[in-house]
Amino acid sequence: MAAPPTPQELDEFFKLLKRVADAFGVPGYEDEVRGIVVDELREVADELRVDRFGNVIAVKRGGNAGFKLVWDAHMDEIGFFVRHIDDKGFIYLAPAGGWADQVVPGQRVRILTDDGRLVRGVIGIKPPHVMKPEERSQVIPLDKVFVDVGASSREEVEKLGIRVGSPVDLDRDAVRLAGDRVTGKAFDDRVGVAVLIKAFKELDESEATVYLVLAAQEEVGLKGARVAAQQIEPHIAFAVDVTTAVDVPGVEPKDKVVELGKGPALTAVDGRNAGGTIVNPRLLRFMLRVAREEGIPVQLSVLTGGTTDATAISLVGAGVPVAVISVPTRYIHSPVELLSLKDAVYASRLVVAATRRLTWEWYVKEMEAKELKRAGG
Repeated sequence: MAAPPTPQELDEFFKLLKRVADAFGVPGYEDEVRGIVVDELREVADELRVDRFGNVIAVKRGGNAGFKLVWDAHMDEIGFFVRHIDDKGFIYLAPAGGWADQVVPGQRVRILTDDGRLVRGVIGIKPPHVMKPEERSQVIPLDKVFVDVGASSREEVEKLGIRVGSPVDLDRDAVRLAGDRVTGKAFDDRVGVAVLIKAFKELDESEATVYLVLAAQEEVGLKGARVAAQQIEPHIAFAVDVTTAVDVPGVEPKDKVVELGKGPALTAVDGRNAGGTIVNPRLLRFMLRVAREEGIPVQLSVLTGGTTDATAISLVGAGVPVAVISVPTRYIHSPVELLSLKDAVYASRLVVAATRRLTWEWYVKEMEAKELKRAGG
């Protein structure tokens, strides 16, 4: 077993995670996250650019410039857009990404104005004191909740710089809990962003040239990763995201997917009815072998709902073999996502170790398309 992460390593990783997780970054409005990412990578990338879609692409040249490996994580978080402002100044929302209606009421939010200010508000509902008995036991649908920014009219709201279409995120800060556990918003997938920034800084040599893609708009259709992969045309890709840790009361062992504190997960299959990514078995075996030989604890994951940027990347060009490395996370798509810093640091170590071991010879043997002789040829 590899030496566990040191307290200093965990502290440094949390500092980076908090920096990116606390930033505003709903789909299409990832500017603050993008600025942090560019600042972190500027001194360590051989090439660094932001494409027209808003993806950050950093390059670290390997021994074989033509052998292209993508590392991917997405910058965006689930959020909302303002869809209506009524005459009394109450604001109604449209979702950006997959929300569970149960977790929305009672949250504080931030609304981004056109001039870059963040206006705070709260998501309200009818008080329970005036609810009918049957209303108290019902989940309030998202289209019935409203944001109160303290204004008394539509005109006051508009003077604050808020308009229809303004993006909205949750007003939450990442904090440490007991041991190596942390909680906050947007760990999906700012933890992947932090994992790959750490790995990119620590990768000293590889045969493959690494293209670090920090993608926009994953939560609304895996869009940025597809655009980036079309530009790069990689031979292989590693996607780093979160996966559901449901190791909590009320869930049967068969439904837990993965658990916190037992290392990152390697996905075998994801998506409803296996409609997301089915990881190439030879690539999965390679990743498992690397983890075993490096002493990095890992778990295997079959996730029956949800997928990652790997699905979009895998369908580019003639097809791209993809591996999915996930950080187990409780309460995904909520304001209080919770994970283990050790699992995240181990994920970063696995990315680096697998990249160092990846060779063109292995790729050609295991992954490259092969011409078959015709019968009688």
